[in-house]
Amino acid sequence: MSDVRWQDVQWLFLLWGLPLLALVFVYAAQRRRRALGLFVDPVLVERLSRSVSPVRRRWKAALVLSAAALLIVALARPQWNPKPKLVRRQGRDVVFVLDVSRSMLAEDLRPNRLERAKLAIGDCIDVLEGDRVGLVVFAGTAAVICPLTLDYGFFRMMLNQVDTQTVSRGGTMIGDALRKALDEVFDDQQRKYKDIVLITDGEDHDSFPEEAARQVGERGIRLLAVGLGTEGEGEPIPVTGEDGRRALLEYKGERVFSRLDADTLRRMVNVTPGGKYLPVATGTINLDTVYANLIAAAEKREVESQTIRRYEEKYQVFLAAGFLLLCVETALSERRRRP
Repeated sequence: MSDVRWQDVQWLFLLWGLPLLALVFVYAAQRRRRALGLFVDPVLVERLSRSVSPVRRRWKAALVLSAAALLIVALARPQWNPKPKLVRRQGRDVVFVLDVSRSMLAEDLRPNRLERAKLAIGDCIDVLEGDRVGLVVFAGTAAVICPLTLDYGFFRMMLNQVDTQTVSRGGTMIGDALRKALDEVFDDQQRKYKDIVLITDGEDHDSFPEEAARQVGERGIRLLAVGLGTEGEGEPIPVTGEDGRRALLEYKGERVFSRLDADTLRRMVNVTPGGKYLPVATGTINLDTVYANLIAAAEKREVESQTIRRYEEKYQVFLAAGFLLLCVETALSERRRRP
């Protein structure tokens, strides 16, 4: 009992209100006597008072005050009897590699491919279980937006700022993005417990994505490729001009269509051990489910371990005692017992 701590100690300041509550009881007793004196003859007052026990009234007031004190102590959540407990944190390193080229503005997914991808990544962050996460975005070049971190709030803030202007150079260089993740995000201390989640429409401009995917596999990193968009003829790309008007992207007078290149993504995952292609196309992106099935269920490394002292909650004792006193107060009558 010497090692006691309070989880919500601020509630104990309510104990200063108990003397005020006691004064309320005293004041109420005085007002009661004055009211009887105003409306009842003094002789009758003495006769009426004989049936009421002042001692019992004082006991009832004391029970209410004691119950209030115990309930306040229970609100402060007293804890004692600490016991050592070894806590181990396990997790994987997960890097999201997100395509932010203008082709991701295609609206075959609403509101567009890029925004749907960002929403899906946000849903995945909501269910993470101690994994470090990083973010690489790419178009004609690649950039590390968020290094590996456990600060999910910071990751989400950086994700929300991503748009097609984050990378100034146009194009789609999937291979360069994977190499950027390998060189600047992951380390070489361990050759497992690592995942890359690539989200793109698969179109690539001669960045040798299969070769980059093979390097990913050689580093012991698993590649999960999420393919977005319409196959076949593809989807036109809406753009907003300087005057604020929307138009469809054209090149040399020809309208540009963006299509899902699923074949490239399949070849990439096939050269990485454990790689998997997720053909979302224009359907629902459930990255939280992907995380639960493929990442959370995978082998994890021990990130850190520490011994903490866990205290036992004891508020239940004071809560039960307080309610018991209130029950006794309710059952206790103010009337004297008849001889």
